[in-house]
Parts: sequence; C-alpha cells; structure tokens
Amino acid sequence: MPFDKRAYIVGAHEHPTRKAPDKSVVQLHAECAAGALADAGLTKADVDGYFCAGDAPGMGPLTMVDFLDLRVRHCDSTDIGGSAPLQHVAHAAQSIAAGKCNVALITLAGRPRSERVDSLLNVTQPEMMWEMPLRQNTLDFYAMCARRHMREYGTTSQQLAWIKVAASQHAQHNPHAMLRNVVTVEDVLSSPMVSEPLHRLDCCVTSDRGGAVVVTRAEIAKSLKRPRVKVIGTGEAVQGQAAGKVELTASAARQSGATAFADANIKPSDIRYASIYDSFTITVLIALEDLGFCEKGQGGRFVADGNLISGVGRLPFNTDGGGLCSNHPAYRGGITKVIEAVRQLRGEAHPAVQVRDCALALVHGTGGRLGARHGSATLILERE
Repeated sequence: MPFDKRAYIVGAHEHPTRKAPDKSVVQLHAECAAGALADAGLTKADVDGYFCAGDAPGMGPLTMVDFLDLRVRHCDSTDIGGSAPLQHVAHAAQSIAAGKCNVALITLAGRPRSERVDSLLNVTQPEMMWEMPLRQNTLDFYAMCARRHMREYGTTSQQLAWIKVAASQHAQHNPHAMLRNVVTVEDVLSSPMVSEPLHRLDCCVTSDRGGAVVVTRAEIAKSLKRPRVKVIGTGEAVQGQAAGKVELTASAARQSGATAFADANIKPSDIRYASIYDSFTITVLIALEDLGFCEKGQGGRFVADGNLISGVGRLPFNTDGGGLCSNHPAYRGGITKVIEAVRQLRGEAHPAVQVRDCALALVHGTGGRLGARHGSATLILERE
C-alpha cells in the first residue's frame, strides 16, 4: 500500500465484562462500537464502513448495520476465525485507500461462557463427516502440534510453560483479567494434563465480551485529538491440510508475516512489542518462529527465562494477559490483540507493563486450527 494512503487506528475499546448473562450478542457489539467511537471522538454518523465476522449474529453485517442504525457505503464480513479482526483492519485500510469508505468500524463480541456453545463445531463443513468420527476437538489438534514440535526440535513442556508465566506476570496488572494470579513454571506443569503434552494452564480461558476499533483515512486521524497509530504493514494467508501433507509445526504466519514485514519495510528485530494470538502456549511458540523472531525449532529457547515479560525480556508480548489469562471472547481473540497493541503504541498500557519507547508493534492472529485448516493475519502498527 502506498505510504501516502496509509490508514490509522483512531479508536479502540475492550468490553470490561468477562461474563454477560444479561446481555445479548448484538448488545455487546453495540456497546463495543459505542466505546471505540467515543475513544476516537467520533459518532456513528461518521461511520461509512462496517466490518464483522462470524461472531456477529443473524446475517452478519446486514443485521449489525441495521441494529446499530448505521449509514454505510461499504461492508465486509470476511471470516478467517480468530484472525478475522486483523484481516478487517487490513481490508479497512485497503478500502479507505481505494476510496470506498472514510471511517471504518470493526466489532467483535460473543457469549461462549454464558451460552456454553462450541462455535468451532460446524457440522455443515464438508470435512466434518470425516473428522467427527475421530472425536478430535480443538485441544487435540494443538496437542498434536506440540508433541510433534517436541519430537522434531526438542522443545519441552517447561519452555512452553514460560509463555503462560509471562502472560500471568502481565495479567496481575489487569483488573479485568479472568486469571490474575502469577504462576510459575512448576504451577503450569503441575496443573492437570488435558491432552498430552498440554496442561490445563497451557490453554486459554473462555470468556464473554468483545471489542471494537475504528480505522480512518489520514486526514480524519490528524483532525482528532488522539495519539495516531498508523497501519504500515499487512499480510494474510490460509493454510490447509494439503491433501494429507499436514504441517504440524508450521503455520500460515510464514506467509502473512513475510508479507506484512515487506509491506512495512522493516524486519522482526525492529519490533518493540508483539500481540500474538494465544489460544494455547504452542500457538504462540509456532507463531514466533514463523514470524521470524527466531529460527524454526528455536522457539522453546526464545520464550524461556522470561524473554516475553515486559521490562525483563527482549520481546514483551500480550501485556494485558492475553487469551491465556485475560479473555478469549467468542472463541476469537484477535480483536483484543489489536486493542492492546494500540494501548502500547499510545503509551496507555498499565505502567507496570508499558514498553518503553514503544514505536513499532506487531499484531498476529490465528484463526481455525493449527494442524488442520487455519488462517493467519499480521499487522505492523507504528506510533506517529
């Protein structure tokens, strides 16, 4: 994307609730939208583009645009699971550059904790007739990836546990986090084994809630009284099972990350903060390798000994506690990754975890399932 047509994230809002038995999904979407617009200093009358995915109820954008009473000239409901909000930021930036809209609103919300519904189990998917008899669930797929990574590269459960430890160190400063207690490597390893080699504390939480961001063209962003966060790099990719040639230790982040870094004209070592999708600890480790922060097979060493802890390690990650400790709404945690990166670049993260001189941040999402079919989306954001 030409640099003179870069878009900006001007508003971000995370819903504070983690359990919402008294709210509908559309209400959560609406409250997130209102919060993000208020944060930007805009109103719904300014919105002319709307973006959502499969977490939106009814007919997606048709339902939500009507419910929110928006007057839009462009909408997008591209769905690649938990990475969809990142892809929506990229698509919003591209749509703004193409003149299709000026102010794009992106929302995500869900109530899986209240509804107890596994939104990933869609029996209408054609491949399910082959996979359901095997009784594999999401956890089993990620356990296979972890076991293969251990076999091929010598990765250990202790190394994976450091990812949870880092998340917990950050979550203690987040009053809305579901799990605020700091844990140790020993705590993770002593938690119940849920699908070998993954322990309970290797897994993300399940929460209600949502979030929203607002993306605008440069002229509008510069007229607002908010710190400006520019979208300077985007990338997206999809990886399937390749007719049986399944890659358990690699993800579509290889393609999405390389594209985003080339778009931004920077390299991984330039990044000051990383928001990485953390449905499981192994999700983070594989993404860090595939994004180029370390060589393939070296992820275990890279994350060990506090390297992901803000103020301690070289690459602070998920300083809100992430999906491992804070929240994972609608089984789709991508929107929260964008929001925390915006906080870091604005200097609005909790003082205990705020990254010093944070000028460049990476956001990465994984949607679907590693070890099967999944999508990846990567953003590079810059403080201007």
